Amino acid sequence: MNMVKKVSIIWLSKPEDQDYASAMSYLSLLYGKKTTARYVGKLRNAVMTAFKSKDIFRASGLPLLGIDNSHVLKDKKKILLKQQLSPILLVRDIQNGKVIIADGYHRMCAVYYYDEDAVIPCQIV
Repeated sequence: MNMVKKVSIIWLSKPEDQDYASAMSYLSLLYGKKTTARYVGKLRNAVMTAFKSKDIFRASGLPLLGIDNSHVLKDKKKILLKQQLSPILLVRDIQNGKVIIADGYHRMCAVYYYDEDAVIPCQIV
């Protein structure tokens, strides 16, 4: 088995404004305009927390994207260059028993490539 050396991952202290815009775009595919705006508003005001990457993947039910995905590769390079990553944005979908990665899926995959136990800073509502 080819093991990847663990690297130090540097995080911004809070998500960037563009992350909320991306979350708005993605969530608008799942919810109506008012519900989406409410979730993004709550995300902007949510306190920072953190979860292990493997637990977020399990809760979301999403597959791990391949390292050849262009966005994952871009984030992997950021990690190697010691550039800060933006925390991810999560929404609890209680009705379906899942966590929606509203923004940060590619970052999650890049981080998981290095360390499935990495603690990911996030905002969750």
